[in-house]
Amino acid sequence: MVTREEILILGLTAGVVGSLVGGLMLGVGLGLAVNGAHIGWILALPAAPVGGLLGYLLARKLARRLPATQA
Repeated sequence: MVTREEILILGLTAGVVGSLVGGLMLGVGLGLAVNGAHIGWILALPAAPVGGLLGYLLARKLARRLPATQA
């Protein structure tokens, strides 16, 4: 059984990790793009989906702990 505490920690962890990774990718990508390196767009454009994907993966890890009857 997943507890409220684990759901709270999942939300906090997903938010922090997603923000850090997405923000870092966006910052570095836009920094490169502004300085004329078009390769920076490869980092800047997928920054938000990558941040969200990390939260999704963390949620799947937590959901795997549920018994099959509750899912």
